Amino acid sequence: MIGAGPAGLIAAETIAAGGARVTVYDRMPSAGRKFLMAGRGGLNITHSEPLAAFMARYGAAEPALRDAVEKFSSADLQAWCAALGQPTFVGSSGRVFPQALKASPLLRAWLRRLEGQGVTLALRHQWTGWADDGRLRFEAPHGLVQTAADITVLALGGASWPRLGSDGGWQSILAARGIAIAPLRPANSGFRVAWSALFRDRFEGTPLKGIALSAGAATSRAELVVTRDGLEGGGVYALSSVLREAIARDGFADLTVALRPDASATDLATRLAVPRRKQSLSTFLRKAIGLSPVAMALLQESAIARGVNLGALSSDALAEAVNAVTVRLSGTASIDRAISTAGGIAFDEVDASFMLRRLPGVFVAGEMLDWEAPTGGYLLQATFATGAAAGRGVLARLRAEGTL
Repeated sequence: MIGAGPAGLIAAETIAAGGARVTVYDRMPSAGRKFLMAGRGGLNITHSEPLAAFMARYGAAEPALRDAVEKFSSADLQAWCAALGQPTFVGSSGRVFPQALKASPLLRAWLRRLEGQGVTLALRHQWTGWADDGRLRFEAPHGLVQTAADITVLALGGASWPRLGSDGGWQSILAARGIAIAPLRPANSGFRVAWSALFRDRFEGTPLKGIALSAGAATSRAELVVTRDGLEGGGVYALSSVLREAIARDGFADLTVALRPDASATDLATRLAVPRRKQSLSTFLRKAIGLSPVAMALLQESAIARGVNLGALSSDALAEAVNAVTVRLSGTASIDRAISTAGGIAFDEVDASFMLRRLPGVFVAGEMLDWEAPTGGYLLQATFATGAAAGRGVLARLRAEGTL
């Protein structure tokens, strides 16, 4: 087992529970570092929505992931947490969290269980490929390590937050073996915007709440956060695939922001038709329709970029503008800071048990595979599910070979 994140550890647990000996190698000095970082926001471990809606979140990868998620479902993941002494609850949005609202108690209990199963952790071991005789090669603190393995599971993650372990270095190793790999790209990432200096300096770090977003036919209802060079937050993360592809195709993407999405154009126009008198436009919009300073500034920023004078608009046109703010995105934020990555090993390269067809006895799981999903529990669910599926595949192969 190579990789001590959720996919690797659940695969190790599955294999050890089936009676096989497991050693988990990882280049970091401790296990589950990115998992712990995810816990800083409450550890949204899965989602409670019905399976059909749940699976739709995986887009084109849904058929390849369906069996794994059905066999290690959201309910299964919640039961697994409870068995480790970390019961979960469903939030108002349908997202599922451990009651402790952090990852560290869950990870500690998990590592104790793995130790009780006889799973060995070999940390500070950087995998560098295979030796000529087929043994796994590692760079370790005491030098080169080569070890023979009956079966190998690779769960090395994508390329986001490389300082936590997943640096994408495995791509060249597998590509040299003829494995087709889609380029790794940022997913659930921020985007770059060429803000004016005034907007950037005043509103950096400010959230935009109560908004609705759209990009083409895709929509989202979640907040944004203004960054020094763009936007971050759940609202734009949910649209990252559509926005990323538009930027790749056109060199930019236009994000539409509705600042008052629950108000009709007629209602807004009526409220904006009252005399402004001596009020500034920002004061008028704040009092008439409750725009926050950052929302008003974003409306103004968009209008200036399009050469529109907001103060000269009719109440009907101003109402329309409030719910059709265009923000031009010039690029994605760095993959280093993305929550996850798109791309990876093509599903055509693996069989139903996630074994590489070109490398019999080598299984892959987690973000190494070519799938992506929005935040909301879908990322961890598929990571766990593919890890468990790879673990079951390992056991089936060992039994078929008569070595278990």
